[in-house]
Amino acid sequence: MRILGIDPGSRRTGYGLIEATPQHNRYLSSGCIRLPESKSLAERLVLLGDALGDLIQQWQPDCGVVEEVFFAKHPRSALVLGHVRGVVLLELGRRQVRLHEYAPRQVKQSLVGTGGAQKEQIQHMVRMLLNLRSRPLQEDEADALAVSLTHAHILPLQQRLQRLP
Repeated sequence: MRILGIDPGSRRTGYGLIEATPQHNRYLSSGCIRLPESKSLAERLVLLGDALGDLIQQWQPDCGVVEEVFFAKHPRSALVLGHVRGVVLLELGRRQVRLHEYAPRQVKQSLVGTGGAQKEQIQHMVRMLLNLRSRPLQEDEADALAVSLTHAHILPLQQRLQRLP
């Protein structure tokens, strides 16, 4: 199963794609979609939608995974992030890619074992789990791969629970 993780951001949106099998998870691709601050919010959202559409078309993921909304310190930041998430959800829906969402604490718990893990711990575990020890990961890229890995870890349990009478 191909899993596309997305870490939405108004300046940089991270993405991470893995192939999940019952035996292991394999790294396919990751990076950041950079949105120029010189453009208006509407223009950045269009650029983001186009870039996500291209990624989805290229990789044909079976599902998309996004962290659930967290509360930002500044209302404007939360509003802008909501717009970005809306574009992400729209592009996944438009291309009929199943959506899954996980709380940030759940992602940290799944990868590191504690819901209060630091960014560096997430980056380290992503590199270890995907055997990317020599490849540096940007924060947004690591977060996107982390949410992909979380889904890969939780999916088998969800599938078993669905088969219960």
